Amino acid sequence: MIKDRVSITEKIGYALGDGAANIAWRGVATFLFIFYTDVFGLSPATVGVLFLVARFSDGISDVLMGIVGDRTKSKYGKFRPWILWTAIPLATILSLLFTSPDLSDSGKVLYAYITYILFTLIYTANNIPYGALMAVMTGDDKVRTSIGSFRMVGAFGGGMLVQGVLLFLVAYFGNINPTVKVDKLDEDKFRVEVSAPSDVSNVNIKTEAGIALFTWDDEAIGAEKNMPTHAKSFSVEAGKPYTFIVSGEADIDADKISIIDQKQGYSNSIYLLSVFLAVFMFITFYTTKERVSPPKDQKSNLGKDLRDLISNRPWLVLLMVGLLFNVYNSIKQGIVVIYFTHYLNNQLLAASFLVGLMLASIAGAIITAPLGKKLGKRNLFIYALILSGLVNALLVFCGPNDVEAIFAIGIVSEFLAAIFPTLFFVMLGDAADYSEFKNGRRATGLIYSAGSFATKFGGGIAGAIIGFVLSNFNYDGQDAVAISGAIPGIVMLMSWIPAIISLIAAVFMFFYPLNQKKLNEITLELNTRRASE
Repeated sequence: MIKDRVSITEKIGYALGDGAANIAWRGVATFLFIFYTDVFGLSPATVGVLFLVARFSDGISDVLMGIVGDRTKSKYGKFRPWILWTAIPLATILSLLFTSPDLSDSGKVLYAYITYILFTLIYTANNIPYGALMAVMTGDDKVRTSIGSFRMVGAFGGGMLVQGVLLFLVAYFGNINPTVKVDKLDEDKFRVEVSAPSDVSNVNIKTEAGIALFTWDDEAIGAEKNMPTHAKSFSVEAGKPYTFIVSGEADIDADKISIIDQKQGYSNSIYLLSVFLAVFMFITFYTTKERVSPPKDQKSNLGKDLRDLISNRPWLVLLMVGLLFNVYNSIKQGIVVIYFTHYLNNQLLAASFLVGLMLASIAGAIITAPLGKKLGKRNLFIYALILSGLVNALLVFCGPNDVEAIFAIGIVSEFLAAIFPTLFFVMLGDAADYSEFKNGRRATGLIYSAGSFATKFGGGIAGAIIGFVLSNFNYDGQDAVAISGAIPGIVMLMSWIPAIISLIAAVFMFFYPLNQKKLNEITLELNTRRASE
């Protein structure tokens, strides 16, 4: 059996590529919905429709990119050059997504559609070649499983970078240098007056602990609109004082009042992270190598490639399972910040939670290879889908003060969920081997288009589900009363709605036909063919 040696350096270099991709993807999946609703001012229904509509083009663009990748000829190979060519465009469009130009309501919607659709297209041009690269770095499915584990460690590391530090960067870059005066009225009641040296269109005020309740000290606002909330969002005119009554927290002073310009904070934070994205992509390009090529006598035949694809049963099963588990993961990621902001009333705690999830994910990715060897990839996938969903459903029983339980449930569920993408992208390589074994042809890029399609379209469906559920509960991120009424919907999205989707994915995984015995047969036969060429 031919062994393709892949060094640790190359595996780490490859992993950094998914670290870069997840700065973009997890940044968008976790923060774009709340950015659009709470900062940019779009309605949740509008955002939900945007996420869904933008995904309808993905099936076509993903397949086209797979076709283009398979037919790319350069001195760098078929797939590596696309990582180089798209690094800066991907970093640029990510930055534009979180930029807030001063536009009319219709102008904002148009801007969101243009930038978001461009993001999905550029991400496709980057991520399908990146995923396909793993399948041509080695012809050994066991080595590929090891590379897949490294990849997921990189992916979750990139996710931890963006999810762990973004909110703190928002607080840092969004500092408006306010003047804050605090007068004590009672043991846990204060009058807080704030002003800023310049106009700011959207600031958010709360205490650092996020416990105290704010009401406007202004009778003209009216009691119905001036409900006590843990934070207030408003626009600031330079030098004008704004006064609040703050209650429910003792020993408040000026240093404990947080006032953040969210637009500036989000934009500058993403600009910085986009630089890391581009650098990581360049490292991936320069440290990896393509070793597996299609059979020498294979001629370009798009019709044959497509017929082979739709008759590839492992690929068809993986396409459906990948779509479902990405809906599952994307709902969980997309609702986390809203859940912590409006249910636990502590947005910065979401950063700690997300870091905990990423650490659990890294552990899950590391354990996947030995568990897959012992249980088989198919069986491990099924067990992980069932257990992760059932554990996640337990969040429905957690109240806003059950922080320890929320962290424990989330971490266990995420540890199991990390196995999904680790196995998925490895098994796409197995599906490519299966196609070559069965048909004598190899279309790696086309096979890996399933990965990008499942990721993006699953994220679009998840965004639509979040938008429609929150809209049904009349959620408005800039209206405290509406937020309070939407809490049941937020809890549903965090707990049992994604759990049901995970269990459905487990049912589909039962139909996956490639066990380890069959994979060993395929690997041996293909290596024999390649040695004879």
